[in-house]
Amino acid sequence: MLWFIPGLIALILGAELLVRGASKLALSLGISPLVVGLTVVAFGTSSPELAVSVQSAWSGRVDIALGNVVGSNIFNVLFILGISALIAPLVVHRQLIRQEVPIMIAVSLLLWVLVADGGLNRLDGLIFVALLLGYNVVLIRQSRRETAAMNAEQAEIEENGATTPKEAQTWDRHWVVQALLVLGGLFLLVAGSNWLVDAAVTLARQLGMSELVVGLTIVAAGTSLPEVATSIMAAARGQRDIAVGNVVGSNLFNILAVLGISASVAPGDLVVAPSLLAFDLPVMVAVAVACLPIFFTGHLIARWEGALFLAYYAAYTSYLILDAAGHAAQAGFSVVMGGFVLPLTVVTLLVFTWRHWHDQSGRAG
Repeated sequence: MLWFIPGLIALILGAELLVRGASKLALSLGISPLVVGLTVVAFGTSSPELAVSVQSAWSGRVDIALGNVVGSNIFNVLFILGISALIAPLVVHRQLIRQEVPIMIAVSLLLWVLVADGGLNRLDGLIFVALLLGYNVVLIRQSRRETAAMNAEQAEIEENGATTPKEAQTWDRHWVVQALLVLGGLFLLVAGSNWLVDAAVTLARQLGMSELVVGLTIVAAGTSLPEVATSIMAAARGQRDIAVGNVVGSNLFNILAVLGISASVAPGDLVVAPSLLAFDLPVMVAVAVACLPIFFTGHLIARWEGALFLAYYAAYTSYLILDAAGHAAQAGFSVVMGGFVLPLTVVTLLVFTWRHWHDQSGRAG
């Protein structure tokens, strides 16, 4: 536990450097902040998940490897987006609604299908890695098209005398400094999260928790702390594309890269625990699906929606703790959540989606 405070300080400093460097690097290279959030920032902040899961899979601690990814994806959406939206309502880029969130849902469903036979094998892992490479190729091509359009627009402005080439190239001279800020931020984020995870796992084992529960809670939250710090800092600094894109990109990276590489290098198949297959994976898929109507209605995550996300994460964590402890309240808690809270939320989301479509149709008419 001695490394908790140093780890927290490293996370805060790393998040500040990463968000500042990434946002300015996007301007320097003509890349949108959303693409930076989906790639550089998302992949960088997910590196702790990669390190933990690969090491766990290689050493045979499969429950931690799988629980880390599933728990992190749930944590990313419910906790990180929830607390970020409470700081400032998050405007959702149309590309996320049109492309990234459907891809995240499809990849989550694919994971559920592939593990239905009880585990992930090496071929499943290679499929995930191939999909990751294809996804990045698509993003790079889109970014190049956007950059070309921006350059053409900038050239037209310069011809009209609205600015000068010297002004347009100001950021280009500083891209090396911004890249160093990103690298320094990533280093501090990874180091800080590792220190925190080591301290948290030691405490959890002393309390006698199972490795799966440790992976779903302590390890998942610990390895997601870079995303927490980065998204909160991005929201506070007004870089909302990075705040939201970081979460969606991290969830994609967790499944395609972290599980893909883990399954590819593991000595054997990654056997999925029955409880993970029956409960936690469906929760992860449901959380991914819930993003679509929430993002779609009004193209933002309002503060009340952020509070709803946080409440659901608290409920999910409470269920895991009660179940692990064999507490008598677990049965009643499950009935309330499954019979009342979840159906009410589904109905609420459907109503908001219908109202949005109705309003849009009325304006079009």
